[in-house]
Parts: sequence; structure tokens; C-alpha cells
Amino acid sequence: MGFDLSLLGWNDALAAELPAGLVPGRVSRVDRGTAEVLTADGHVRAAQSAAVRRAGAADPISLPCVGDWAGLRELPDGRHEVAAVLPRRTALVRAGVGRTSRGGLSDDSQGQVLAANVDLAFVVEPAMHATDTADLSRIERLLALAWESGATPVVVISKADLLGDALDSLMDDVAAVAPGVDVHAISSVTGEGVDLVRAHLGGSRTAVLLGPSGAGKSTLTNALAGEEVMVTQQIRASDGRGRHTTTHRELITLAGGGLIIDTPGIRRVGLYEMSEGVDLVFSDIEGLAADCRFADCGHDAEPGCAVLAAVESGELPYRRLASWRKLQREAQWMASRTDARLRQEKTRQWKVIHKEMRRSGRNRP
Repeated sequence: MGFDLSLLGWNDALAAELPAGLVPGRVSRVDRGTAEVLTADGHVRAAQSAAVRRAGAADPISLPCVGDWAGLRELPDGRHEVAAVLPRRTALVRAGVGRTSRGGLSDDSQGQVLAANVDLAFVVEPAMHATDTADLSRIERLLALAWESGATPVVVISKADLLGDALDSLMDDVAAVAPGVDVHAISSVTGEGVDLVRAHLGGSRTAVLLGPSGAGKSTLTNALAGEEVMVTQQIRASDGRGRHTTTHRELITLAGGGLIIDTPGIRRVGLYEMSEGVDLVFSDIEGLAADCRFADCGHDAEPGCAVLAAVESGELPYRRLASWRKLQREAQWMASRTDARLRQEKTRQWKVIHKEMRRSGRNRP
């Protein structure tokens, strides 16, 4: 059974980018160099072409990922290959999680695409995780990732039934760290809030679920799909903590319209090439900073700092300022690492060019 590509997000702009002779499809899963692709003719399993692999070796971000639109080529033996990855509207990119790389730089200076062409990023955080309530700093970090991608973030507090009367206070705290973002509380036990989350979807809109293992992302996926499309496990009664079940990213089509990408729990969320993601998460601090005496105030010990005054008065929690400082330092550090990697790559390319020029000169008659 084939798919209506328009319901998957296909449009004239994408059609204009499709190389001649290729068939369009949307990547629903990637596994060891092969991709599951949704096409007008149905599910197709395709390997990466040599050109795509070469491009990925030079820049891992260019490799096919879940949510991508791809151009497929049918081979003489009936198999298919991903011959092209079409330009992305949005992309959730975190710093790489490897430990080594060429030239002595760790792979965190390279990026890893978690999902592409998504309209919404549902940041899923459990109301209770182990013995603690929701991790506000993790929410801030995931919101920075979401804003930077170009998607619209939405915070979803799962397992809301575990907090009882304390839920209202938690929701106030979460709303304070997510300015300009919709925040919903949901419960897989009672069904509370699922309709509010579903209301964000529809048509060909695509959402991705981001959050730690055991947050209930797969349970939410099943609730939105209206059937069990992802395997889930029971939470522990002692602390309400779920167990890790999802091991891959997968694009799911929803019967009521829209698509959703379920993801494994994210343990490490390194910031990658941040331009304004952190600023959008901390728009409250940016607003206060406009009243600082000095335009380049670092909000550390400068006189006339409106941000420090807000902390002293209790208007701004110190935890919020500390989190802003940490993410700003990380974003700046990653920018310097990326610049160093690009300089090394440029130097390497020029060495290859000069070597080839010398070799060609020696071979002249």
C-alpha cells in the first residue's frame, strides 16, 4: 500500500529540488547504512549510494536521517538506493557523542542530526523521575535545541498523576523556564492532556519527541496514534520511573493526520552551533539585560546590572541565571571547536591541492 506524499509533507518546493530521474520518499528509519523510506508505492528499503556515503564521510550531518526527504534510484536488480538527500527545512542537531576524530579534535565538534523537517518539538519531561521532580535544567537545554532547529517547541510534563496537589506548583516552575512556549501536563493513566497535545498536530505537520529514557515518549506516541505502534514497559511502582524501551528513531503516521518521530532517551544533549536558541530560552534574562548599565554586561559583578538586581530581589531565581551562564559557555566553546575543525579541514584541503600541483609540475615534459 502506497502513501499520499502530500500527507507526508511533500510540496512543490521539494519537487523542485528533486534531481531528475529519482523517486521521492520520506525516511522513516535509518539502520546501519540503510533506510526505510515511505513512497507512493509503499515501504522501500534502500541503501546509501556511494555519493551519499562520500558526502557523509566529509560531513556527517549530510547523512540521511529520520524525517528527511530523499531521492531514490532503482537499481537493475530491483533494489533501491538513496541517491540524494533533499534540503531540510529544519533539523535538530546536537553535538556528536563520539570520543575521537581526525586531527585531534573530539567528535563533539561534529554534529549529529536527530530528526529533520519537523514542525514541532515536544520536550517530554516526567513530573517524577526517580525520586526527584522534573529537571528544569534539562528542559531548558532541550528547548535550546528545539528553538535552534527551527521547529516550534512544546513542553509536555508526563506522569502528571504522580504529583497530585503539587502539580500546579511544578507547572508554574516549568512555565517560568519556558517563556513563550505552550506547556501541557499529561497522564497515560487518566488520559489527561493528551487531546491538548494532539491539537498541535494535523494535516502533514511533523512532531518529534525529545526527553530522557522512561519519560513516557512511546506511551504518548501510542496515545496519539490510537494504537500500540511502539513497545512500552510498565513503570516501577516505587518511584514511577519507566524503563528504556525505544532503541531507534522512527517516523510514525497518525490516523488522525500528522506524523510523529519517537526517539530513544537522550542522555547527552550537547549544544551545536547555537545562534539564537539559548537567547530564546532565556528571553526573560535578555529582557532584563536591556536595562543593564553597560551594553556588554556579563551579568557577573558589573555595577548597574539589572539581571543581578533581579536575582537579589527574588524576581529571577539564581538557578535560572546559573543555567544561562552554563549554556552560554557551552555554546561559545562549541563555536570555538567548530571553528578550529573548519580551519583544520581547510588546511588539509589546501595541502592536498598543493601536493597535487607539485606532483603535476614534476610530471610535465
